[in-house]
Amino acid sequence: MEVVENKNLLDSVDARTRLAGSNKMEILLFSLGTRETFGINVFKVREVGRTPHITKTPNMPRGVEGLISLRGNVIPVLSLAPFLQLEGVPAGLGKTMMVAEYSKRTLGFLVHEVDRIIRVDWDRVKAPESVLTSNQGLITAVIELDGGGLVSILDVEQILANAFGEAIIVDIPPARVDADTSVFFCDDSIVARRKITEVLEKLGVRHKHATNGAEAWTRLQAIAAHAHQTGRKMREEIRLILVDAEMPEMDGYVLTKNIKNDPRFEGVPIVMHSSLSSEANRAMGKSVGVDAYVAKFDAEALADTLRPLLER
Repeated sequence: MEVVENKNLLDSVDARTRLAGSNKMEILLFSLGTRETFGINVFKVREVGRTPHITKTPNMPRGVEGLISLRGNVIPVLSLAPFLQLEGVPAGLGKTMMVAEYSKRTLGFLVHEVDRIIRVDWDRVKAPESVLTSNQGLITAVIELDGGGLVSILDVEQILANAFGEAIIVDIPPARVDADTSVFFCDDSIVARRKITEVLEKLGVRHKHATNGAEAWTRLQAIAAHAHQTGRKMREEIRLILVDAEMPEMDGYVLTKNIKNDPRFEGVPIVMHSSLSSEANRAMGKSVGVDAYVAKFDAEALADTLRPLLER
């Protein structure tokens, strides 16, 4: 585990694009005023600074403190502590605000203080024990620090769903495919898996899934081995693979590289589906060979991306 020294804490995004396919990620550590340490992928953070004046507005969802104007854009500000129901949190709002981008949406997150950036191998990022996931699934992964102690990685997609509600899946026309057409997808977010499942069922395709990249690669290798034994092409078993970018143990970039380097998967397209929606992240996906990239979570955009790949 490597501590990344940055004069301004967040510097060049270009340097981080080189992490794609290396099975490494950079985590910004922060606290909410208790002894616990939390983390967020640096790629999602646009800036960190003192909490500005927040304009209170009526009928805000729980945990949403109000709105701020940031360089001409009005964005909502969420206080993370109420969602986690932590004991011993200091009274008042967090003194530090992180501005982050999730699923084409810019938001402010109030925290107590920001610590440092660490660079870790994804295989050290573990799925949480059930005792942590029971709290509405808000912890999506856990990292053990070299000097002791744990870092909890938040499932921000679940937090946003709790605050603003889940995206409504509109009517999606079924794909023109055979009844036995199957898609394999992997995502560590409970919310994302539920919404992906809804889209696939409306498209009329069967599906299998995994909750992280390592589990996905193990299952896909087993499916490929079975296909080989029975004389079937992999595309007859799995028509398409949908991967998340960030997952414990193995990220979507390394998983994509593994699949693309295995001739058994020839002809099976890979779609990357990620809350990292910037052009830099699209370039990262393209660099490891994904066939398409779609930002979370727009059900129609996901369906429109998958349909032609399924039907071809």
